[in-house]
Amino acid sequence: MNSPLPASALRRRCDPQRLGFATTAALQGLERAPGQARAESSLAFGIGMRREGYHLFAMGPEGYGRHSLVRARLEEEARRREAPADWCYVFNFDAPHRPRALKLPAGRANAFRDAMARLVEELAAAIAAAFETDEYRNRHREIETELAERQERALNDLGARARGDGIALVRTPSGFGFGPFSKAGDGVMEPEEFGKLEAAAQQRFEKRIGELQKELGDLLHQMPKWRREALDRMRGLDRDVTRAAVNSLIDELKATYAALPHVQEYLERVKADTLANAAVFRQAKDGEAPTLFGIPLPRPEGSEGPFRRYAVNVLIEHSGASGAPVVTEDHPSHAALIGRIEHVAQMGALVTDFTLIRAGALHRANGGYLVLDALKVLTQPYAWEALKRALRARAIDVRTLGQELGILSTVSLEPEPIPLDVKLVLVGERHLYYLLHAWDPEFAELFKVAVDFEEDMPRGDDDDARFARLIAGCVAREKLRPLDAAAAARVIEHQARDAGDAHKLSVRMQGLVDLLREADYWTGVAGRETVGVEDVRKAIDAQVARADRLRERLKETIVRGTLLIDTAGSRVAQVNALAVLQLGDFAFGSPHRITSRVRLGSAGVVDIERESELGGPIHSKGVLILSGYLAGRYMPTKPLSLSASLVFEQSYGGVEGDSASSAELYALLSALAGAPLKQSLAVTGSVNQHGDVQAIGSVNEKIEGFFDLCRARGLTGEQGVLIPQANVMHLMLREDVVQAVEEGRFAVYAVRSVDEGVELLTGVPAEEIHARVEARLAEFAAKARAFAAGGERPWQPGKKK
Repeated sequence: MNSPLPASALRRRCDPQRLGFATTAALQGLERAPGQARAESSLAFGIGMRREGYHLFAMGPEGYGRHSLVRARLEEEARRREAPADWCYVFNFDAPHRPRALKLPAGRANAFRDAMARLVEELAAAIAAAFETDEYRNRHREIETELAERQERALNDLGARARGDGIALVRTPSGFGFGPFSKAGDGVMEPEEFGKLEAAAQQRFEKRIGELQKELGDLLHQMPKWRREALDRMRGLDRDVTRAAVNSLIDELKATYAALPHVQEYLERVKADTLANAAVFRQAKDGEAPTLFGIPLPRPEGSEGPFRRYAVNVLIEHSGASGAPVVTEDHPSHAALIGRIEHVAQMGALVTDFTLIRAGALHRANGGYLVLDALKVLTQPYAWEALKRALRARAIDVRTLGQELGILSTVSLEPEPIPLDVKLVLVGERHLYYLLHAWDPEFAELFKVAVDFEEDMPRGDDDDARFARLIAGCVAREKLRPLDAAAAARVIEHQARDAGDAHKLSVRMQGLVDLLREADYWTGVAGRETVGVEDVRKAIDAQVARADRLRERLKETIVRGTLLIDTAGSRVAQVNALAVLQLGDFAFGSPHRITSRVRLGSAGVVDIERESELGGPIHSKGVLILSGYLAGRYMPTKPLSLSASLVFEQSYGGVEGDSASSAELYALLSALAGAPLKQSLAVTGSVNQHGDVQAIGSVNEKIEGFFDLCRARGLTGEQGVLIPQANVMHLMLREDVVQAVEEGRFAVYAVRSVDEGVELLTGVPAEEIHARVEARLAEFAAKARAFAAGGERPWQPGKKK
């Protein structure tokens, strides 16, 4: 019969003396957790590979330092690269709804914007001054005078020809007219006088007046043409005056950006537009609109800000940057990623222009690196599709959601796309990576580098000391009090417990940092300058106390007898199985009673949990394995005439997992053999068809769950837990459990097979148990044959007799 495990096998301790320091202040701290060689190698490859589609997906559970390691590696690489170019949006004089993108060397965008603002101010002053000179006024007056004289001369010539025929050209407020001179020579003939003329004279006058009116009509028709010619001359004059004022200012700015052809081209367009719209630069007197010959001139688009079209919208600039940008976007919505176009309300309508285009995370990270949380991107509407579209096109096309969905009927902007050169790192859980890989065909084309983070590191002879350096690094980074060697050793043991393996250390940085912060708090409460082992222990106990209300209530219901669990005595077909409950970050074990009933029949082993739809598929598989064990171990050449049932008593929720399958088998064998099982022992472990007991998870929590119940009722030295031999390496039990084992008040047994377990539970040799079982099954088979020979069938569950 197996002996219990020694106390030394239940917890692998860290010897403070072997750490080699008095406090962590004497150590050179590690910045990042060790044991991530695979992830760091993948990161280095993905960052260095500049080919298309080699973006990265950093996968692993939350709290293991994914973000910090990724960002640290990216910042190291970014410092070795040059700062990327600046980008601006400017007015498109050919298509105002399609703003142009201008690329400028790093750090020069703001200077260009300010230079354009100064240029507009200087142009306004220079042009206004040029139009106030005596030379311009004289030339302007000459053109107006020439037009007036030409009109007057033509009218005078017409009037002279009319006078030669005795007809006067009359000017009235309503226009021009003709009439014959009176005989008295003092004006136009009155109608009465005209009526006394002979008919021939009247006809002659009427005929001539009709000819003169036609000439007058032709003349008046010519006058708008003469006015247009004058206006053209005036515009030419304005252009000449404006050109003289503008050329020197814009040419001076062009010389500053001589090495940038696209800026040169833009400045040429600014010059042409300035010459075409010189009137907007002239200051109207007394707030009146500019006029020409008294006619109000139409203002160009954006009259509320006539110089707005010459503004420069700096989308992204890198003044003072010493390397490539590393951007983390915490809210990766559609607009936050690709940018947005803002609107302003004017006269009840929403309007926009190129100065209201705003940058997104892709603009800020362009030429560098962008880090996004995968889950946040996927849960933002249309953000994932927009991100993939930008990566595929290698361009950032700023489009609103309204444009993409086709729900906007108003005129909007279509900014020129900006070329995209970015290395993207998505950070997320493993299941997200595999789901995207399976269901999104574009994912594998874009994210070819998987960065898989380890959850633990090996715990060899030198790894405890290396982990102590990690603790020292965390303490220094968080500005905490140093830990003495014993406290550091206790933290290391806790990390092994967190890993669920005595030979591993958890690298869950969030949990480690939280523990160090809380231990530092209790040290401060005690008024000490160095964190001791009691402070670490108090921090751990406080973490458990904050989360274990449900565990305490469950234990209370068992102690008070509401939930029936025996911890003493023996009983046939009844065994204590161990299950684990996970509530957030807190997991705890609790015993459950499993019972079995057997009788003659042919239904086999019935899983009541499955029949009631409370059992999960893995649990159902474990029960079916028991049928395979029975069929192979007992009477393999004869049919089993058995109807048996198995159930978790007082279980009102779902049951999943196969860690109770060995306990179910012990209950079944006890029922068949009539051998009582010790209720002072609890069992965990799965079993295969050959009777081998297999490893399970959360072995520490399960042992401690039964220990807590036994301690509440009183430890007798008879209580203990059976675990698989394969789980011994995972043992990192609480110190109170180890102490109880060391004092002989509790025991932990490791078993390799069902035979070893059944001997411990019954106190009877396994061969005797198997013989009893086989005899019982043979009895059932004989009775079944007798029933068959007598024409009767044995009763089946669910059928009437």
